[in-house]
Amino acid sequence: MKLQKIVNRLQELHPKEIDLSLDRVINLCKKLNKPQDKIKAISVVGTNGKYSTIQAMYSILKEAGVKCNIYTSPHIKKINERFVFNNQELGDEELSELLEEVENVNDSQPITFFEILTVAYFHKASKYPDNINLIETGLFHRFDATNILKKNLASVVTSIGLDHLDWLPKNERTVEKIIFEKTSTLLNSNIIVAKQSTNKISDEIKNTISKITSQKLFFNKDFNYSLSENNFFYYEDKIGGLKLPLPNVNGQFQLENVSTAIATLRSIKKLEIKEEHIKSGIIKIQSIARLQEITKGKLKNLVKDNRLLVDGSHNPLGAKVLNEYLESLNCNKHIILGMMENKDHHEYISYFKNFSSLTTIDIPNQTKSIKGHDLKNKLINCRNIQYKKSITEAIKSIPVKENDLILITGSLYLAGEVLNLN
Repeated sequence: MKLQKIVNRLQELHPKEIDLSLDRVINLCKKLNKPQDKIKAISVVGTNGKYSTIQAMYSILKEAGVKCNIYTSPHIKKINERFVFNNQELGDEELSELLEEVENVNDSQPITFFEILTVAYFHKASKYPDNINLIETGLFHRFDATNILKKNLASVVTSIGLDHLDWLPKNERTVEKIIFEKTSTLLNSNIIVAKQSTNKISDEIKNTISKITSQKLFFNKDFNYSLSENNFFYYEDKIGGLKLPLPNVNGQFQLENVSTAIATLRSIKKLEIKEEHIKSGIIKIQSIARLQEITKGKLKNLVKDNRLLVDGSHNPLGAKVLNEYLESLNCNKHIILGMMENKDHHEYISYFKNFSSLTTIDIPNQTKSIKGHDLKNKLINCRNIQYKKSITEAIKSIPVKENDLILITGSLYLAGEVLNLN
């Protein structure tokens, strides 16, 4: 397959998966006439909630008739997901042509896979100067390939917590260091800070961005939401209050992401986002592998009338909000868990309080994942734990009763495998 061959070549251009520096991206963009300077962007940084916040903004903008380009990572099912232009995901042929063009301009110079994909995105995005670009930053923002914009419409700071610590020096593996990396170089436009898990994190973000001369909006202080009965919630900011239908995504944490999306778009006056755009947009959000319920397909057939959810959370903060959703359900919960080797496995599973069984599995096609039997041995103190090699074997082995729920979680890579298998 042509696209896969190009991807394989691009992955071999640099010996490291990640090499925190902006030089290679800047140099290649210079050869392409600085495409990053020709776009209108909303940048989204943080640990959790970036993808969901982008999808909420995207859905609202579509209702407002605004054309969007979107850059996210990693992809779940296929690499094309990372490249959305004019509200359409690129097909294989178009994406192959784009990557090949940038590959030729790069002329075999060392550059990481994520970096050359980012340059390719900027190059294509510059062809649509009137579109709004929704850009998710990668590992850390300060030296992330996406952080070469000189201006943007807004910077969104989603929930920040501990993750990817193996990329930091051992003496700097703190949330304060992560906050500095993610927020110290935000641009002078609008900064919208979502709800954080602790006041300490919120205060540290405020301190880090205090010298940036930008309009700043903080959750609770400048925008907020409250739940009400009858499938509505109330959103409020300095512009006014809105009575809104509950969004079509699971979990109260998604209300935080949706509220952040609304606050961001309403802060950009030129977009002219109206109440009707928000109301219709938030019930049409397409969110892959974020508390996604599987309602049909091969795996759904195995669980029959029981609920099957897949969620790509993979860090303690993600586990915390995922458990909050599970605790709101009155049923038995069975967890199928697969994780990457570099994650804090004990910390992740510690947030799940009331599950009926835990099944560890191997993540197919991921050499950097922890084997399911090794994960079981690490978590041996968990009650009702077992190991099964495959996703299908794990589902079949769970003795579900009426109204039980099965959740597959622990990795976005595992979530992709689940959705492709289904």
